[in-house]
Amino acid sequence: MLKWIAAAIACALATLPSAASAAEIFGGIYKHDVNSPLVKSGGIESGLDLQIGWRGDRIGRSPLQPYVMGMLNTAGGTSFAAAGLSAKFGGRLYLRPALGIAVHTGSSGKFEDPFDDEIEFGSRLLFAPEVAIGVQLSPRISAEASLIHLSHAQLAGRQNPGMDNVGVRVNVALP
Repeated sequence: MLKWIAAAIACALATLPSAASAAEIFGGIYKHDVNSPLVKSGGIESGLDLQIGWRGDRIGRSPLQPYVMGMLNTAGGTSFAAAGLSAKFGGRLYLRPALGIAVHTGSSGKFEDPFDDEIEFGSRLLFAPEVAIGVQLSPRISAEASLIHLSHAQLAGRQNPGMDNVGVRVNVALP
């Protein structure tokens, strides 16, 4: 039933007039705390993350766009909010790197090995670099697969477990 509702909403939104370089809203679903070579903590926390966000118009003639977004973990693990800049390179198929600063609800304690049931990030503020690959589905609708990494880049100490979330989202340009 949920699939049919989402499909109906997507079809309705696709018929709206397009806006060149307009601000957009986005939302997605992500696998929380995946194992990857970028982190030491992969798989400690579980669940899915629900994402919602806003991305502004391009800044001048640059490809840069400001954004804000939040990710809520469905299993009570680390949730976070981030703000930063993204850029879009390409046409129908595109690449979207981003860099933001995030504040999270998880532990800001020092990293311990072995892990218990939570990730000790070592800092309340973290970097939130991201890379997405997308496809423009209509003038106002695009879909992306992305990897979001959370880490303090060893600025808050040598111990830096990090966390990676991988998922998909839909972007809708505002009129």
